[in-house]
Amino acid sequence: MSKSPSTVVVRHLERDRLQIGVGAFELIADQPVQDGGDGTGPSPVDLFLAGLASCVAFYAERFLRRHGMTAEGLTVSCDFEWAENPHRVGEIELVVDAPGLEPGRHDAFMRVIEHCTVHNTLQHPANVHFSLEPKAAKIAS
Repeated sequence: MSKSPSTVVVRHLERDRLQIGVGAFELIADQPVQDGGDGTGPSPVDLFLAGLASCVAFYAERFLRRHGMTAEGLTVSCDFEWAENPHRVGEIELVVDAPGLEPGRHDAFMRVIEHCTVHNTLQHPANVHFSLEPKAAKIAS
């Protein structure tokens, strides 16, 4: 598999804290204190949801700008509910507030934001492959 320009590399730092490298950027992920972490960063699930919400916001901003409307005040809020067996995010609700959206453009706007890349990936899941580095496999055995 060829690597994308922004390959993600995650390294364990301490306890539940992880350093995430995305291209030239670094983030921290952690678990909330109530779940045994130190609360020093968003959880991986928070980052997953943030990826979806920010993708929707990006598509919304581009639509507004392309059609000569302001993106000022644009916000995307995201909430979710858990599902079990297996434990996962079961339902996601996104609320888009686009004060600059002109009347009559609602349907076109919705068609665009509902097809952001992250949402498309959720609708048509990617094939995910796991492998273990050869050194780690030898240490584990």
